[in-house]
Amino acid sequence: SREVEVRARVTGVLQQQLFREGEVVKAGAPLYRIDPAPFQIALEQARAALAQETAILEQARREAARTGPLAEQRAISQKEADDARSAVARIEASRLAAQARIREAELNLSYTRVNAPISGLAGRTERSVGSLVNPGTDSLLVKLAVTDPIWVRFAFSEPEWQRLRGQATGAPVTLVMPDGKAYPVEGTLNFAGTSVDARTGTVQMRAAFANPQLAVLPGQFVRARVKVGEQDAVVVPQAAVMTNDQGRFVWVVGPENAATPRPVKAGAWSGAGWAIQEGLGAGDRVIVDNLMKLRPGAPVAPQAAAAQGAPGAPGAGAAPPGDAKAAPAGKSDAKAAGAGS
Repeated sequence: SREVEVRARVTGVLQQQLFREGEVVKAGAPLYRIDPAPFQIALEQARAALAQETAILEQARREAARTGPLAEQRAISQKEADDARSAVARIEASRLAAQARIREAELNLSYTRVNAPISGLAGRTERSVGSLVNPGTDSLLVKLAVTDPIWVRFAFSEPEWQRLRGQATGAPVTLVMPDGKAYPVEGTLNFAGTSVDARTGTVQMRAAFANPQLAVLPGQFVRARVKVGEQDAVVVPQAAVMTNDQGRFVWVVGPENAATPRPVKAGAWSGAGWAIQEGLGAGDRVIVDNLMKLRPGAPVAPQAAAAQGAPGAPGAGAAPPGDAKAAPAGKSDAKAAGAGS
């Protein structure tokens, strides 16, 4: 989410807290009041200094006006007349500095009224009433988070980002909440990074979602899925796709129930499956269990694969030696979606 840190900009005692933690505040709403007395005094002193400089300037101008004719009549030296004019210019500069000090004092006095810079959800206050605050490293007073719309940040790998380049912004995005349920409102991609993080090999992305009920909280972990298109593809369980020095492959049940490695070109993940772009066709039987025991030409006894997570499914139990569970490969509208957090 977008988050703004509200900080003290002057040193003083915190006199009032004018909001409730955890509530939404409007832009411009008063949040804190810092003791204004020292700053009111400083403003009055600056105004007095300006009045003093104004009086001195008026006297210098009168003096310069008198010395001008006298210098023309050679009643005084030219240097005296020049000194009088220089004094006017010097005092005018001092008066400008006094005016600037008044503006500075007014600005510091305004900083004693700490208002919300944006509309957002107020977090926990960091300083209690009566505390001495200052604009240094411990100046943080409270954080405000914009929750509607809420921004979700995630990252894509380089290959995923390449597929998304044609839709840099505006692509539809869906969220999967921590409980596995889909967020009911679809968002849109509003930012795509312009560089690849050399440490992770990913590109930063961001999407905006309407969040009027505060169903998504700032800092919450969710999964984002960006839809970049649809294609017809054979989808097999992710565990069935293996890799060797020649690339990715799957084991299929060949003639006479013999295990046969089949090179494939894998695409994007689709849920718990992996879209295979080349190498498999509808009706091919893909071996999904006891894969580490297989050798080319090894006889297998195909069995129908159970649903993932059910008893006898991959990861739930071992099949008898020599047996292999096979899942028929079928066409599916595989949505090329990337997931990030």
